[in-house]
Amino acid sequence: MQVLITFHSDYGSTEKMARAVAAGMRSAAPETRIELKQAVDTTLDDLTGADIIVFGTPVHMGSMAWQMKKLIDEAAVLWMENVLQGKLGGVFVSGGGFGGAGGGAELTMAALHANFLEHGMLVAGFPRNALGYAEGGLHWGAYARSGNHEGMPAGVVDSQLTAARSYGAHLIEVGERLFG
Repeated sequence: MQVLITFHSDYGSTEKMARAVAAGMRSAAPETRIELKQAVDTTLDDLTGADIIVFGTPVHMGSMAWQMKKLIDEAAVLWMENVLQGKLGGVFVSGGGFGGAGGGAELTMAALHANFLEHGMLVAGFPRNALGYAEGGLHWGAYARSGNHEGMPAGVVDSQLTAARSYGAHLIEVGERLFG
């Protein structure tokens, strides 16, 4: 399997999550080819060449970072050709907002899933019985609250990275069932 993890990171939290997702994938299937790329460096060929596509973004005022949205908009030409149909998608976000869901994390994840579904892709959520889910998961995917009580960047903690690794392993498990 070929995996593409594409992300944008403002303060490093989302990048740490991307690396944790990749580590979880490698632990589940060491032979899997995994490419990590910043959203601004991701090409349409990167998307078409992957079996599993994982998007990661910080939450910006209840939505994804513009860099991720720009990639999604550029990929609209692939929608016209059904190129991504049947691939597997997964998502993760970091958010500094207040509240248990991080001020828009669920909205952002739902929007990312909706994009995958528009392309005819299959999406994988995050099972609540997975390791780390209680500390860093939502049913949509891995989530890390990366802000402090004032809403300022504070980074991600180990338990949230554990959840991201667990989510990566789950994506590989689902991918093996689909593409095995």
